Amino acid sequence: MLKIYDYKGKKNICGDRIHEARTRQRMTQQELAARMQIEGVTLERDSISRVEIGTRFVTDYEVVIFAKVLGVATSWLLGEE
Repeated sequence: MLKIYDYKGKKNICGDRIHEARTRQRMTQQELAARMQIEGVTLERDSISRVEIGTRFVTDYEVVIFAKVLGVATSWLLGEE
């Protein structure tokens, strides 16, 4: 049985930084979803929204692609910088 945990009330630690990087570039959630799909990760706009508000888990490979698409370091997305 898989136990799902929240961390500080959220299901991910990168959503705030993804939102910050996306809005800094004046990119819509739909545009981010499209760019993720070009890189091979299928996400819909509502999935991006749920990532950003912390109600959706983010896999390790998604973090890597989010960083690539947004032009930021994975460590920054994970709050290490």
